[in-house]
Amino acid sequence: MDFGIASVAAITVIAYLIGQGCKASEKISDNWIPVICGCVGAALGIVGLKVIPDFPATDAVTAIAVGIVSGFAATGINQVYKQLIDKNSD
Repeated sequence: MDFGIASVAAITVIAYLIGQGCKASEKISDNWIPVICGCVGAALGIVGLKVIPDFPATDAVTAIAVGIVSGFAATGINQVYKQLIDKNSD
Protein backbone atom coordinates (compact mmCIF):
# COMPACT_ATOMS: atom_id res chain seq x y z
CA MET A 1 0.00 0.00 0.00
CA ASP A 2 1.11 3.54 -0.72
CA PHE A 3 0.50 5.73 2.32
CA GLY A 4 3.02 8.38 1.28
CA ILE A 5 0.55 10.89 -0.09
CA ALA A 6 -1.87 10.20 2.77
CA SER A 7 0.88 11.14 5.19
CA VAL A 8 1.06 14.58 3.57
CA ALA A 9 -2.68 15.02 4.14
CA ALA A 10 -2.18 13.88 7.73
CA ILE A 11 0.45 16.58 8.27
CA THR A 12 -2.02 19.16 6.94
CA VAL A 13 -4.78 17.96 9.28
CA ILE A 14 -2.50 17.89 12.33
CA ALA A 15 -1.14 21.37 11.55
CA TYR A 16 -4.69 22.65 11.05
CA LEU A 17 -5.78 21.28 14.42
CA ILE A 18 -2.77 22.82 16.17
CA GLY A 19 -3.46 26.15 14.44
CA GLN A 20 -7.09 26.03 15.59
CA GLY A 21 -5.91 25.22 19.11
CA CYS A 22 -3.64 28.26 19.06
CA LYS A 23 -6.48 30.42 17.81
CA ALA A 24 -8.85 29.11 20.47
CA SER A 25 -6.35 29.85 23.23
CA GLU A 26 -6.51 33.56 22.34
CA LYS A 27 -3.01 33.93 23.77
CA ILE A 28 -1.35 33.78 20.36
CA SER A 29 -1.83 36.45 17.71
CA ASP A 30 -3.47 35.26 14.50
CA ASN A 31 -0.39 36.55 12.66
CA TRP A 32 1.66 33.73 14.18
CA ILE A 33 -0.66 30.87 13.24
CA PRO A 34 0.75 30.36 9.69
CA VAL A 35 4.27 30.35 11.12
CA ILE A 36 3.28 27.81 13.77
CA CYS A 37 1.57 25.61 11.16
CA GLY A 38 4.65 25.77 8.93
CA CYS A 39 6.98 24.85 11.80
CA VAL A 40 4.72 22.01 12.92
CA GLY A 41 4.64 20.79 9.32
CA ALA A 42 8.44 20.92 9.10
CA ALA A 43 8.81 18.88 12.28
CA LEU A 44 6.22 16.36 11.14
CA GLY A 45 7.96 16.13 7.76
CA ILE A 46 11.13 14.93 9.50
CA VAL A 47 9.11 12.49 11.60
CA GLY A 48 7.40 11.23 8.45
CA LEU A 49 10.75 10.70 6.73
CA LYS A 50 11.99 8.60 9.63
CA VAL A 51 8.78 6.68 10.43
CA ILE A 52 6.73 6.27 7.23
CA PRO A 53 8.31 3.93 4.68
CA ASP A 54 6.53 5.45 1.64
CA PHE A 55 6.92 9.10 2.66
CA PRO A 56 7.22 11.22 -0.51
CA ALA A 57 10.72 12.49 0.32
CA THR A 58 14.08 10.77 0.44
CA ASP A 59 16.16 13.38 2.25
CA ALA A 60 15.73 15.73 5.20
CA VAL A 61 15.58 18.98 3.22
CA THR A 62 12.82 17.68 0.96
CA ALA A 63 10.96 16.23 3.96
CA ILE A 64 11.10 19.62 5.68
CA ALA A 65 9.86 21.34 2.51
CA VAL A 66 6.99 18.86 2.12
CA GLY A 67 6.09 19.42 5.77
CA ILE A 68 6.20 23.21 5.52
CA VAL A 69 4.01 23.24 2.41
CA SER A 70 1.58 20.89 4.13
CA GLY A 71 1.52 23.14 7.20
CA PHE A 72 0.89 26.22 5.09
CA ALA A 73 -1.86 24.32 3.26
CA ALA A 74 -3.62 24.07 6.61
CA THR A 75 -3.88 27.85 6.84
CA GLY A 76 -5.03 28.00 3.22
CA ILE A 77 -7.79 25.50 3.95
CA ASN A 78 -8.84 27.62 6.91
CA GLN A 79 -9.04 30.74 4.73
CA VAL A 80 -11.13 28.98 2.07
CA TYR A 81 -13.51 27.81 4.80
CA LYS A 82 -13.75 31.30 6.32
CA GLN A 83 -14.41 32.93 2.96
CA LEU A 84 -17.12 30.42 2.09
CA ILE A 85 -18.81 31.07 5.44
CA ASP A 86 -18.55 34.86 4.91
CA LYS A 87 -20.10 34.58 1.41
CA ASN A 88 -23.00 32.51 2.72
CA SER A 89 -23.75 35.06 5.46
CA ASP A 90 -24.18 37.92 2.95
